[in-house]
Amino acid sequence: MTTKTGLWIDHKKASILAITKKGEEKKEIVSDVEKQLRRSGDSPLKGSYESSQVPADDSRQRYFTGELNTYYDEVIACIRDADSILIFGPGEAKDELKKRLEGHHLGGRIVGIETVDKMTDNQIAAKIRQHFAE
Repeated sequence: MTTKTGLWIDHKKASILAITKKGEEKKEIVSDVEKQLRRSGDSPLKGSYESSQVPADDSRQRYFTGELNTYYDEVIACIRDADSILIFGPGEAKDELKKRLEGHHLGGRIVGIETVDKMTDNQIAAKIRQHFAE
């Protein structure tokens, strides 16, 4: 059975629609990734700012990358069985996911990567249906 999957992705959320002969299956994965880690105590109301309260930049970047990798692995687990994969979204996440898919030897299943802005769930589903209907 042929499974055609499309997904809209950014660093916060992935909306996935799989189309099979049995019908459609929607799934949404929400990321816990936080781009800018919050500082504590840097407000006059909270007390004085101390540099020891802020993690080093390389430490924050490693944490951010680790969280993203977990998120991408969860997305890949959902689309692993797809025969055709369409990826679209507004930022860097689609290209990062493409590299991860290639690392898992799934890059040959990617049929397209497009840059699009924010979309509603209905717009995402319509775009995926239209792409695979052609």
